[in-house]
Amino acid sequence: MLGTLLNLSVFVPQASADRLKDIASLQGVQSNQLVGVGLVTGLDGTGDQTTQAPFTAESFRAYLNQFGIPLPQGQNFQLRNVAVVSVQAELPAFTKPGQTIDVTVSSLANAGSLRGGTLERTFLQGVDGEVYAIAQGNLIVGGLGVGAADGSSITINVPSVGRIPGGATAVQEVVTAFGYGDSIVFNLKRADFTTAKRVSQAINEFLGEGSANALDAVSIEVSAPMDMQTRVAFVSELENLQVEQGAEVARVIVNSRTGTIVIGEQVRVSPAAVTHGSLTVTISESLQVSQPNAL
Repeated sequence: MLGTLLNLSVFVPQASADRLKDIASLQGVQSNQLVGVGLVTGLDGTGDQTTQAPFTAESFRAYLNQFGIPLPQGQNFQLRNVAVVSVQAELPAFTKPGQTIDVTVSSLANAGSLRGGTLERTFLQGVDGEVYAIAQGNLIVGGLGVGAADGSSITINVPSVGRIPGGATAVQEVVTAFGYGDSIVFNLKRADFTTAKRVSQAINEFLGEGSANALDAVSIEVSAPMDMQTRVAFVSELENLQVEQGAEVARVIVNSRTGTIVIGEQVRVSPAAVTHGSLTVTISESLQVSQPNAL
């Protein structure tokens, strides 16, 4: 038993290897942010106050005009069951037309709550202005807001933001650079020259010398086959290679608001003394072996 305790006392955890797919991503293959502006209808009196947000009435008028229902210009509508919202979604790489993605809906004006609302058809655009998905559906709102007749109210979480799981349908695929060129580039999620070198070495050991080249602390260029099907299998083999990452920078993070201190594994504490006011902290080193008590 004593021998076991002594062995445990000097045990030092060894660095473990990670799959390449967990520490790096392919350049040109990333998610794309989509955004749109739409209307949420069916709210129980918690929609926008059009006197303070006149663009809600204009958006509602434009929406009905799409269906051949004209409304008189200049008329102020009290639409407490309608809210103008921002609709955002993340379109993963290689998403095909017909596949669905989740959307987040948030109020753009002064709606009190989106609970119970339905998002009307909204076109979601990319940074190039092209429409890549269409969103609509019933909202799921985690927050809660309740008001009483005397004017008092209580709010839990944020009722002006909701989600629609699978609420958008892709209508267009985003073109990626995956199938072009005679090489691919892996970008590390954490810049580190040591890790970049080790990734390059691991790939060269697997494919042969000269197949991979570390361009900098982030990017590793790898020669790749031109055939698309062969390239898919090629990347599948590479992303499962085991690579040991370089050590993290020694770092200490102090959160004065919560009183939390996080110390990285590379931090080494040397003998020192720190004095602040009436508080004194002394760090000393002792070479004596601590003998545990008998069991």
